[in-house]
Amino acid sequence: MKNIRSKFENGFTLVELIIVLAIIGLIMALVAPRLMEQFDKSKVVAARAQIRSLESALTSMRLDIDRYPSSAEGLALLQLPAADVAESWQGPYLAEGVPKDPWGRPFIYREPQTPDGRPAVGTLGSDGSAGGTGTARDIFVGGADAGIR
Repeated sequence: MKNIRSKFENGFTLVELIIVLAIIGLIMALVAPRLMEQFDKSKVVAARAQIRSLESALTSMRLDIDRYPSSAEGLALLQLPAADVAESWQGPYLAEGVPKDPWGRPFIYREPQTPDGRPAVGTLGSDGSAGGTGTARDIFVGGADAGIR
């Protein structure tokens, strides 16, 4: 007698597999944009935290050398002393070097416009261009005119 298998022992048919894959695809189409939005928002939060860390390091360095870096020196002065401040420089002021923004670009530094002002430190957001909205919005802290125009 032949070994007769029931219909249910044969496994899934191609049509059943295609239906399951279509359902999974629809679920991903609904969920993926929300996940990406949360991921982009987390980059903005990370950028703000990094900017605050850079501000703290700049303040510590200012206490030691009695000035903020010039625009030409930039954030690199947090890692290596310039010749004119080598004696009072107590750095490096960042444990792991000057970080890049969450989008992989260097942070922007602008020296204070007045002797008692704060420097502007920030990033141009996800699009890398001045202006923008949402996650593409510029993120700057400090300085009277913190934005880059």
